[in-house]
Amino acid sequence: MCLAIPSKIVAIDDRMATIDVDGVRRQASLLLLEDVVVGDFVIVHAGFAIQRLDPAAAEESLALLRQAAAMTDSKGFSR
Repeated sequence: MCLAIPSKIVAIDDRMATIDVDGVRRQASLLLLEDVVVGDFVIVHAGFAIQRLDPAAAEESLALLRQAAAMTDSKGFSR
């Protein structure tokens, strides 16, 4: 099972993007998507950006994931 976490593109160099999720940055290939720009939200699987997301939907998903993480932390579970 995979968990798709929206990632924001913060830099592009050739066909590689630097993506950010709450301050954690990683590299992802843009070979499978066309016309992405800095500021776009994408879903990344196995190091490849595979889908562009609507910014409002991405922010909503991130907010829900933060709430779920907060609930897990408050119950004494570790991440």
